[in-house]
This record gives sequence, C-alpha cells and structure tokens, in this order.
Amino acid sequence: MAMNGCRISQQLREYNPRQFGICSLTNNKKCCFYYNRVRPPQPPPRKFPFLFNYTTAPQRFSKFQLLGTNSSSSSSSSSFVTNNSNEDLVSSINKEVCTQDIFSDSLSRAENGENSLSEGLAVAGGIVALGKFDALHIGHRELAIQASKIGVPFLLSFVGMAEILGWEPRAPIVAKCDRKRVLSSWAPLCGNIVPKEFQIDFSKVRSLSPQQFVEKLAEELGVGGVVAGQNYRFGYRAAGDASDLVRLCNEYGMRASIINSVMDNNQESVKDTFSSNSHEKGQVSSTRVRHALAKGDMKYVTELLGRHHRLIVRVKNSENVFRERKRLSVPRSCLLNLAPKEGLYENCSLVIGDDDQNVVVPCRLVIDTTDIHLELLDELAPPINTNTQYFESLGIDFSDSKV
Repeated sequence: MAMNGCRISQQLREYNPRQFGICSLTNNKKCCFYYNRVRPPQPPPRKFPFLFNYTTAPQRFSKFQLLGTNSSSSSSSSSFVTNNSNEDLVSSINKEVCTQDIFSDSLSRAENGENSLSEGLAVAGGIVALGKFDALHIGHRELAIQASKIGVPFLLSFVGMAEILGWEPRAPIVAKCDRKRVLSSWAPLCGNIVPKEFQIDFSKVRSLSPQQFVEKLAEELGVGGVVAGQNYRFGYRAAGDASDLVRLCNEYGMRASIINSVMDNNQESVKDTFSSNSHEKGQVSSTRVRHALAKGDMKYVTELLGRHHRLIVRVKNSENVFRERKRLSVPRSCLLNLAPKEGLYENCSLVIGDDDQNVVVPCRLVIDTTDIHLELLDELAPPINTNTQYFESLGIDFSDSKV
C-alpha cells in the first residue's frame, strides 16, 4: 500500500525525531532529505612537511623543489633540478636553514633521493675537486683554484660517512648556512666563479672499486675532469691512490690534475700531537683546524682557514636567550658550528644581517661550559634587540687572539 509524503515524514519523525528538521533549501518541514542537525567539527587542515620554492613562469616547473619528502615522492620532480637551481633555492631559504638545528644539506643531491641522471646534470662537463671539505681550509681552496683553471669548479664529497662507518657525530667547523659565504669569498681566486658543492651518498659508492668509481664519474655524472691532492685515496678500502686516479681518468677520457699538499707552517707546535697519525704528513687538514680550536689558538685557526673563524649562533625563537642592552647570553645548544675552547676572547666582531647588507660591531666574547656571553664594545652601537628580522642568527668573527 502506497504511503504519501506526510505519512512517511511522520514515521521518520517517530523513528528518529532528532534527524528530522527544516529543509535548508525549501523550508519544508515535510522534507526528509535535509535536516538541520549540528555538523561535527571539521578536522584541521593537513600540514604537509613540504617547502615549496619556484620561480615565475615559464621556468617555474624547471626549478620546482620539494624538501622533506622521500625519494619515491620527489624523484619525479627532482630530475628537472640542477645544481645551480638548487643553489638558488639554498640562497632563498638561507635564513630558514640557520634557524633550524639540523644537519640536512640541501646541496646534497643524494639525500633528496635523486637518481644518477639528475646527478649527472648537476656536474656534467665540470671539474670536480675530490675531498671531504669539512673546514673549507686553504688546502681545499687550492683544489678549487686549480679546478677553476681547467673548467667550472665543483667540490665533490660524500654524505653519510659517519653513520655508515660508525663515527661519532661532531659539530661542523663551518655552519651549513655559512658555507656559501665562504665559497663566495674564493671567487676572486677562481676566475670570479663561485665553486659549487656537490655531494654523493656514501652508501652508493662505498663498495666500488677504484675503476668503478672513476667510471661513475665519467659515464653517470659526465664529469669533465678531476682535481685531487697527492695523498688522496679512493675506492673500496682506499685501494686507489693519486697515480691510479690519473691512469683511470686517462682511460675514460677525463682530465686529471694532482696538486701538492698545502703544508702547515706551524709544524713544531703540533709535532707531538700528530706524530702517531700515519695519515698526517704535515699538510693542512680539518683535523688540525679542530685541534687549534680546541686549544683556543685563533691565530693558528686563521692561518689554516685563510680567514677568521665565524661562529654562527641561532637566537630567534630560542629558549633561554638572555639580553640586557648591549649584552647577550645564549646557551651553547644554539651554536650551529664548532666553538673554540672556553675562555675570554677579545677583539671579536659581531656580524648582524646578510653579507650584502650587514652591520659589524666590535665585541668581546666569553665561552663557558654551558653558555656564551657577548658584550658590544662600541658606545654608539644600539642595544641588542633579538626581535628584529636580522637576528634570526648572529655571526661572531674571531680575531687572531689566543685564549
């Protein structure tokens, strides 16, 4: 027996009266399709761990970059990204990197899960200097200078070595967000070309023989030539030396240049420290820079680096940052790179802002076991205000003093 709409509505009202109301479209109380029950709260919008960076059309998609994704989700777009476009990305998010206490390097192609094709696009035809490039000292600079005499210079190193080889994590000598500044200072010596950094996942090359490693450089990456120091070793278990590198490069049609090691002029003071190390032959090394920082000998550090050591301190959004007019105290957990030995350092310089438009103010610095304390020495300097946009991070340059 057919039932009219009123009887259907009445039965529905008796069955579940809370779900029967006024039609939101027709104001018809007999309508059973719309009811004015309270909607459940909407879930918050999903927050993706993506950092988008792109340029205006038509190059927008060729420079699109996704950071914070795994290899499966970023491989499709990363093949369009070259090393130069990635450097532009690093420049645009330089302050973001400085404000995060992370060890991720956006210059690394391998860490972003990119394949060998995109890696090859980054350094194809370039001249790569081989090394670790932790300190970016004068020995590394000499490699870049020699590479620039042959072609476009790149610094090629490996990431993930500490995790795979079981090394203890160490603070970097140069902060990640400060490396571009250092490399830019080398440009006048490199034919006005800023060397680019390029990194390969160590797990991808660890088991390669010397010949397989050179084959990867030549055929997969399209490298035009290599530059290395006379003590450079490569391949599985460091089986290849500089002479093997020259021979293999000739076989694969690449240029090879082996340069003499840049020697440390301060041999006597560190003779006892490095006498038992078979890898130390008196050359400038990152190990010697760390040793000089541990002693607080900033003059020695300057000689090894070819510049004043800059300590990068993150202060924006940092807890326990204490400021009082021209004084600032920050926990050591806010440091983004390796600090020298505890003590008082006179004649330092506080660098505020980017290098293009920065302000340099003389200061003194005290480093203890838990904090660093900074005091401005210029009477005309304004009070320290960490709320300004320039204080996402601070740079502190050390003079040639000794603690």
